[in-house]
Amino acid sequence: MRLRAILFDMDGTLLDTAPDFIAVIQAMRSARGLPPVTEQSVRDVVSGGARAMVLEAFDVDPLSEQFEILRLEFLARYQEHCAVYSHLYQGMPELLADIEKARLIWGVVTNKPVCFAEPIMQRLGLAERSSILICPDHVRRSKPDPEPMLLACERLGLEPASVLFVGDDMRDIESGQAAGTRTAAVRYGYIHPQDNPNNWGADIVVDSPFELRSLLDRALCSC
Repeated sequence: MRLRAILFDMDGTLLDTAPDFIAVIQAMRSARGLPPVTEQSVRDVVSGGARAMVLEAFDVDPLSEQFEILRLEFLARYQEHCAVYSHLYQGMPELLADIEKARLIWGVVTNKPVCFAEPIMQRLGLAERSSILICPDHVRRSKPDPEPMLLACERLGLEPASVLFVGDDMRDIESGQAAGTRTAAVRYGYIHPQDNPNNWGADIVVDSPFELRSLLDRALCSC
């Protein structure tokens, strides 16, 4: 079936949002008289969300009241700082331009809450270009469940087989496969050092948006 749309995971796929997470973590540590953590240590756990980043940055019991205080502070700070340093990955502006030139649809399906995802898309000038944004707020079950992908396809009026979903986590690939879309895994995102995108079962695995541009027609756009 002819490709009609490309949907992206947000963090670690469409956008490098780690710089804002890192800035929040460093500010929280500085406020407590603690030295900075390495940026890579935060990047390695971004896919685990606020919980994982707070646990990486602070020596705290995850069941303690102090952990919850830190987690809520992290989210509050991030709400104010969620699109300061975040940016499209290198090669992604060209890829989006190619998609739009080919009159394909593109959008975002993310596990990021809408209170963060919408401001980021708006501040980066992507909201008016993206055809759809699906967040956990819109569904009962998030990725790896297929519901977000199926909802996106339904709202776009497309058969899942005509959609390519691109992500940097096994949850993305599992969600796309369960929904019946084609899938692409990226190696450049927030991948834990012990994980390997080659093992996720995606239709293709790419190292950069540039590679996705060059492979798109040949690997996934045939009728």
